[in-house]
Amino acid sequence: MVTPALPVRCPWPLGNPQMVRYHDEEWGVPLHDDRRHFEFLILDAFQAGLSWAIVMKKRAGFHRAFAGFDPAKVARFTNARLEKLLKDEGIIRNRLKVFAARANAQAFLAVQKEFGSFDRYIWRFVDGRPRVNRWRSLKQLPARTAQSDAMSAGLKERGFRFVGSTICYAYMQAAGMVNDHLVGCFRHAELAVNRKP
Repeated sequence: MVTPALPVRCPWPLGNPQMVRYHDEEWGVPLHDDRRHFEFLILDAFQAGLSWAIVMKKRAGFHRAFAGFDPAKVARFTNARLEKLLKDEGIIRNRLKVFAARANAQAFLAVQKEFGSFDRYIWRFVDGRPRVNRWRSLKQLPARTAQSDAMSAGLKERGFRFVGSTICYAYMQAAGMVNDHLVGCFRHAELAVNRKP
């Protein structure tokens, strides 16, 4: 009896079942849903200075704490509610990041109002198409690009916080604006074939 070969993956999620699932099902998949965009903006802001594995471990806690990532609800959070979140062990309890979530929700709603959707605004930074890279090792992956620099500047001008270029590039990877799966990973080819024109 022949055992089927395991798929070859990017090395960064290996050894962590939750991260493997995220890698296989979400990371790099082109995202066009505004609530999911807001979720990744929140999560990437909290990731600043930390590992993505820590954020993923607390993802359910973030979902509960931030009203299912509904920007309209988060935009109305009172100072008292934000202070209460600083005692919530289900999330990363950083005062600046917790309070930035409300500011980002308010800025997010302003973008939606101006452009019709956040999705329509954010994809302009890659001309509406995922950029398919052909990296062979993790060492080749950039921490930032000209596109993430432009995104960071644009978001900061609109009042977003914790949106430095490195955070924006991580967001672009998560939202499938760039395909940074290594060429040897089974997801690289799948996403390159299935991307929308």
